[in-house]
Amino acid sequence: MQCGCKSVTTLEEARRFIVDCFKAVGVSEEYARIVSDNLVEADYRGHYSHGMNRLELYINDILGGTVDPKAVCSVEKQSAATALVNGNNCLGAVVGKFCMDLALEKARDAGIGMVVVHGSNHFGINQIYTVQAAKKGFMGFSFTNTSPIMVPTRAKDAALGTNPLSFAAPGLNGDSFILDMSTACVAMGKIEMRARKGQSIPEGWALNSQGKVETDAKVAKEAGRLLPLGGEEINSGYKGYGLGLMVETLCGILSGSAFGPNIRRWGREKAVANLGQAFIAINPNNFAPGFEGRLSTLMDYLRNMAPVESSKPVFVHGDMERTHMSEVDKRGGLLYVSSQLETNAQLAKKLNVSPMGGTMKTK
Repeated sequence: MQCGCKSVTTLEEARRFIVDCFKAVGVSEEYARIVSDNLVEADYRGHYSHGMNRLELYINDILGGTVDPKAVCSVEKQSAATALVNGNNCLGAVVGKFCMDLALEKARDAGIGMVVVHGSNHFGINQIYTVQAAKKGFMGFSFTNTSPIMVPTRAKDAALGTNPLSFAAPGLNGDSFILDMSTACVAMGKIEMRARKGQSIPEGWALNSQGKVETDAKVAKEAGRLLPLGGEEINSGYKGYGLGLMVETLCGILSGSAFGPNIRRWGREKAVANLGQAFIAINPNNFAPGFEGRLSTLMDYLRNMAPVESSKPVFVHGDMERTHMSEVDKRGGLLYVSSQLETNAQLAKKLNVSPMGGTMKTK
């Protein structure tokens, strides 16, 4: 059903529903809240592809036995500034929080901390972890490898993941620069959302199973062949391919996790993911003083530049998310499309939990 209806759901109710779903499949209250905070924060920031949209997949991973919801992370090797962690196949959001907390702990003492992990799972949007660092006054990096869904330049088939990366740095008075990007042209979740809405995708996002550029979102989703950032070779797609391989080196190769074409195809293969992820925290106070002030000066300069169109001011990465969060606050909740509401209703029935509440709106 695509009636054009949407539901406004409070952040609290969205969290409640997600927590109830996870607890229904044996996840502890602590872990359920970590993952619910992760998914709701994604929607709050406007990244609906990585929020509630991922809930059913996470639940199915647990029910299918490919994720251990009770696992505990373990540190296998460490130095003053580094650590190698085994996620032990725990929920990705739990692993990610553990690793960035550890990187921050090391950065407080050594000025810099780097943690890589194997045995992890999908951990939500990257910026969750870099913002975690920025809120405490640190610069943060996070990287993850993902299911092989990106086609290397000049290839026909996928061999690398979207392999996203994020960087966040604190400015003055709560301001910050937050970069969060896929090394593919787009995250698969964006195509999934277009397919949910019955919309096409732009040329240059993905190929079909014949290796040709595809604009039908459903066909592209099924083919699972995203182009690297930049698109085809003529548009410098090899740069995105190179960035994706860099992330794979930091995550898959350095951690000893599954890598490249060896990673299971999420949602298509019933197998343990064994994802690799990397987290870096840096204390700017270990370098030239006044970091936050200089960053804010630059960000303000960029925002105040004369735009090409007056209705589209120049932005700094992170501004779009802050604008969306403000809109959610004014509206009183998150907007979910009808297909997501149907998925949630079916999930609630399947798990015997109270359905997610909300106020219906029509376009």
